[in-house]
Amino acid sequence: MKSLFAMLVVFIGCCSNVFFLELLIKEDSGSGNLITFAQFVVIAVEGFITTMRFGTKKTEVPFTEYLKMVLMFFVVSVTNNYALSFNIALPLHMIFRAGSLLANMVLGILILKKRYTTMKYLSVIMISIGISVCTIASAKELNHSESENQITSVGDFVWWMIGILLLTFALFMSARMGIMQEVMYSKFGKHPREALFFTHALPLPGFLLLFGDISKHIQIANMSAPLDSTVISVIPFLNTLPRIWIYLLGNIFTQSICINAVFVLTTECSSLAVTLVVTLRKFVSLLFSIWYFQNPFTTLHWFGTILVFGGTLVFSDIPSLMRQKSKVN
Repeated sequence: MKSLFAMLVVFIGCCSNVFFLELLIKEDSGSGNLITFAQFVVIAVEGFITTMRFGTKKTEVPFTEYLKMVLMFFVVSVTNNYALSFNIALPLHMIFRAGSLLANMVLGILILKKRYTTMKYLSVIMISIGISVCTIASAKELNHSESENQITSVGDFVWWMIGILLLTFALFMSARMGIMQEVMYSKFGKHPREALFFTHALPLPGFLLLFGDISKHIQIANMSAPLDSTVISVIPFLNTLPRIWIYLLGNIFTQSICINAVFVLTTECSSLAVTLVVTLRKFVSLLFSIWYFQNPFTTLHWFGTILVFGGTLVFSDIPSLMRQKSKVN
């Protein structure tokens, strides 16, 4: 029962988080650093209270090990959100992040000297082709006059390409961080709650480097209009709050729900169940973004999306795991 509840909360929390993120980007496409900073502060404060017990709990992993990860995690988080400032549509952003297996395999081969089965190589080829197809389709879509992120000059196209490069950089940096985590867990055991706290608390001083940009978008948030009257009539006190702050609070709250639900899921369910739930959740978020926000999604986009998510399921070798589980039962 607890695992079913966790699965339900993952879908509700994580999909709602993407919903609020898209609302924020629609209002202020450059607010990535503000969003990242707010998320880091809330997760760090929550971790200090619940995990570290106001600093009284002894760490399970040496502090110096976390320092190695902090800079990388900070760069990945800032880069992922900052990329949205470069005419990157959120569906493409989600598809790129769903292609993390590609980067994990490449770096696993180069750094850990791993070798994989033919099916896993095939799955990564599917993911690579899928991301490439979606990127090409998005580039074509930018030339359409009805596109929200329409390209009108060479400069706009260069700006969009910078966004693609940022997403690619973040994808491989995230994979490198994953390998560092894998090595750290093999030495000291798995302590995800503790790692979650330190990777969000220690980078906070780094946001001083982004103070100018964050303060600029705080001002934009303060000047944003309140919510529509239909919403305000249901919750009257919201008429005094700028809508960007409401969206940001919603994003932070659902982010916390999403992270905690995934944590519970990993402790209550098998890796097969976790892989299926997380993959399906990403796909549902993508479908919702396309439907609710009317984001352009062509046949090429669908083809690429199916390759990416299909490749993810093939990589996880879910059919084989399901057969093994049925034999055990």
